[in-house]
Amino acid sequence: MDYKRTNAPLSTTVHDLVDLAEQTGNIYETVAIISKRANQIAAEMKSDLEKKLQEFAAQTDNLEEINENREQIEISRFYERLPKPTLIATQEYIDGKLAFRNAAKQKDEQE
Repeated sequence: MDYKRTNAPLSTTVHDLVDLAEQTGNIYETVAIISKRANQIAAEMKSDLEKKLQEFAAQTDNLEEINENREQIEISRFYERLPKPTLIATQEYIDGKLAFRNAAKQKDEQE
């Protein structure tokens, strides 16, 4: 999922946990699925931002030579304006875009 083109809300929204848990039948399992996906999205966003900011990294450690770079500031602001990873993950879950499985349940069903 491209987190830059998501329909997730920019601010926190209220969801009924019972409705969210319909797919799994367990509220805690649902929260665990959403939190794991949010961690994945956050890691992806962080590495993407770091790659873009590496272009602006100074080769020297002299603080006097570091200047404000307008492009660097705009990139940082863009990432700050994106929805938070938890909101993106929740929206993906609601839209049915998350694939998940419970290995313990699958093992019990096979026995």
